[in-house]
Amino acid sequence: MAGRIITARHGRPNLSRDVRITSNDYGAWWAQYDASGLHPDETPPTSLIDLASKAKTVLSSTLPRAIETARQATRGARDVPADPMFVEAPLPPPPVPFLKLSPSTWGVISRCVWFFGYAPAGVESHRETWKRVREVADRLATLADEGDVLLCAHGYLNWMIDKRLRATGWRRAGREGGNKFWSWRVYEPAKAPNAVGEKRRATAAAE
Repeated sequence: MAGRIITARHGRPNLSRDVRITSNDYGAWWAQYDASGLHPDETPPTSLIDLASKAKTVLSSTLPRAIETARQATRGARDVPADPMFVEAPLPPPPVPFLKLSPSTWGVISRCVWFFGYAPAGVESHRETWKRVREVADRLATLADEGDVLLCAHGYLNWMIDKRLRATGWRRAGREGGNKFWSWRVYEPAKAPNAVGEKRRATAAAE
């Protein structure tokens, strides 16, 4: 029997968003965000700790905030492999000069322009990220053949994984926290209609 796939977003990083910066500054801010671990006050919800304790496999991206999230979720009781295939979808600084906005606002603008094709040299494009997400979903599904698998990753990447899993026969069976820090989603293999029909026919024949 196949296990479940669980995707979790990392906890709150130790970097303030309470600044106003230019687009160029946003590039440096995002690099600092990627280098940041979790805020010292962050603790995982008990629900995520419980899911991690039942998982046969726990994975994380190679970014510090995801690595520390996996460590906290597992209470440091196991080694968690980290892989760059699980890093967040890119957020290239948008080509908008002069304006000073919050990092959160720049993040929305950056995601929109990237979604519609903006990917400077060296930046993974939207199409390339979808290719990576397909590989991620395939890997998680293969690992789930052996039992529950938990991936500690990132908000937008997890959203993309959600789309891919549900398009390939997985059913979202639970979630907590929306898309906030420490949020998670659980997926189970959807029951094949033919298998359900065969079970009903077999039951009727036995009566």
